[in-house]
Amino acid sequence: MPSTQFALTAMFLMGLSGVTLYRNHLLSALLCLEGLMLSLFLLLAVWSLETNATTFTATPMLLLAFSACEAGLGLALLVATTRTHGTANLNSLTALRW
Repeated sequence: MPSTQFALTAMFLMGLSGVTLYRNHLLSALLCLEGLMLSLFLLLAVWSLETNATTFTATPMLLLAFSACEAGLGLALLVATTRTHGTANLNSLTALRW
């Protein structure tokens, strides 16, 4: 495995472990998700360049567009949660309590 692929795979695994371990605050979970999406974008871009696959050249840009939509939706959710509940801690939010 080349060092570029190893570094991007390690970046993906660190983002995945960040999502699973540091779920206390919504902003930290969103940042870890952005790290996951960025590593997937870079992995797809490197893969399409290495294989010279012309059919998959638009796939990294499509993933980047979906990642931007996900980031905007996540930040809107963060603002709405902070306004309604007064906090963005995920531990204090429950679906049954109003």
